[in-house]
Amino acid sequence: MAEGGKTSVSNYDLDGNSFRNTMHSLNYGNVMEAAARNYMKEVKAEEAAAANVGPIQYDLEDLEDDPELHQLHKERIQQMKEEQEKRREMQRKGHGEYRDIDEGEFLPEVTGSFQVCVHFYHQEFERCRIVDKHMAILAKKYFDTKFIKVHAPDCPFFVTKLNVKVLPCIVFFRNGVAYDRIVGFEELGAKDDFPTSRLENMLLTAGIIAVPEKGEDDSEDEEE
Repeated sequence: MAEGGKTSVSNYDLDGNSFRNTMHSLNYGNVMEAAARNYMKEVKAEEAAAANVGPIQYDLEDLEDDPELHQLHKERIQQMKEEQEKRREMQRKGHGEYRDIDEGEFLPEVTGSFQVCVHFYHQEFERCRIVDKHMAILAKKYFDTKFIKVHAPDCPFFVTKLNVKVLPCIVFFRNGVAYDRIVGFEELGAKDDFPTSRLENMLLTAGIIAVPEKGEDDSEDEEE
């Protein structure tokens, strides 16, 4: 175009600069876009590699030859054997059941286990039979404590020695030493139909039994 007889190049220059600027911007954008794509590819590759690693894999033969693992396994096996033998020994001593003993067996029974719960009873007393029912339930649940009973009229020496005057009477022994007792039904609510849990809670409080580990059966609690 002509203006005042001169040829104008301003529009041409502007158009040319604009073109170059546009191309430069496009090229810069393409470079950045490509760089961004490459970066994302690397990140995804690293993530995929990490995801594919998973837990560390061990060769079984290497594990078998590992002295530390072998020692741990050996110690665990030994521990399990000792625990099983301990339980068998306690079973031989009468743990896990509620048994009737005589006066001649009394001393070996109460000194042969760490914790022993002894019911002094009279065979003609109804409340003694009620205690028997609950003691039989608890004996199965609390294996670590021995539960036994002795007929008071046939055990005069220990009845006198332990000052047992009211029946039923439950005496707690630890390491062969009597340290606490439950006398009659007053502490059990003074009712014949008390639940097993009431006696159980008293034994827990006295420390003659301990809360069993998870997985052991609950006591067959009687409803009031």
